Amino acid sequence: MKITVAHSPDSDDAFMFYGLASGAIDTGDLEVDQVLADIESLNQAAFEGRYEVTAVSFHAYAYLGDRYALLPHGASMGDGYGPMVVTRADAPSQLEDVEVAIPGMLTSAWLALQMYRPGLRHRVMPFDEILEAVRDRKVDAGLLIHEGQLTYEDAGLRQLIDLGAWWKEKTGGLPLPLGGNVIRRDLGPERMTRVSRLLRDSIAYALEHRAEAVEYALQFGRGLDRERTDTFVGMYVNDLTLDYGERGRTAVQRFFDEAWALRAIPRPVEADFAD
Repeated sequence: MKITVAHSPDSDDAFMFYGLASGAIDTGDLEVDQVLADIESLNQAAFEGRYEVTAVSFHAYAYLGDRYALLPHGASMGDGYGPMVVTRADAPSQLEDVEVAIPGMLTSAWLALQMYRPGLRHRVMPFDEILEAVRDRKVDAGLLIHEGQLTYEDAGLRQLIDLGAWWKEKTGGLPLPLGGNVIRRDLGPERMTRVSRLLRDSIAYALEHRAEAVEYALQFGRGLDRERTDTFVGMYVNDLTLDYGERGRTAVQRFFDEAWALRAIPRPVEADFAD
């Protein structure tokens, strides 16, 4: 059987899937293909059920629970750090006074920002153009995801809010759920379990062979050197990635509950894991 696993072309996702990409994980009679696309494209593809396994934003999962289940591993969470809004030194310091470039309407970063400040003026643009757009005065402020969280100061920008730090304080210590791996329910319980184990083994292999997995991830770092790639990977691939645990699962459910309380999502969502 052929399984397509879709994930973003980012160093943290590449690190997670190194075990499969390198051939170190034996997939038996399963043929595993990998597709790389930015997270907003993956969110949209998930609405079509295009891939058996895919990375999605937790925000998008609020609309996808009928078709996909959450895998119990592969999460990216910001534990006291996360997406951030940045601006220029001479720009207004109040979010209410600016238009914010955001990386997609279904990103978890945008949902978290709506929880922090509902009703902000915003403009959607590709995530990898936002930092430069702020620097070049095309937009007042930008919501940064991925490696921009490490490089914004290089462009002379300053931070207005770190949403991961805000969320941890708000929730009494929980990490901010950003993205997770989901699996299509029509595979059936046996195949879902088998594929789930393969992906967990891939993450475990990368963590156990960190140096070579970081070397592989370097090609996806969009300008990050080895030290920063290693830092970024460590931020988003860790024990919570290998298994949510009680703390991670509590964080995901709290994220959905807070979003529903603000009616930022259309219905209450139960975090349903394919255990």
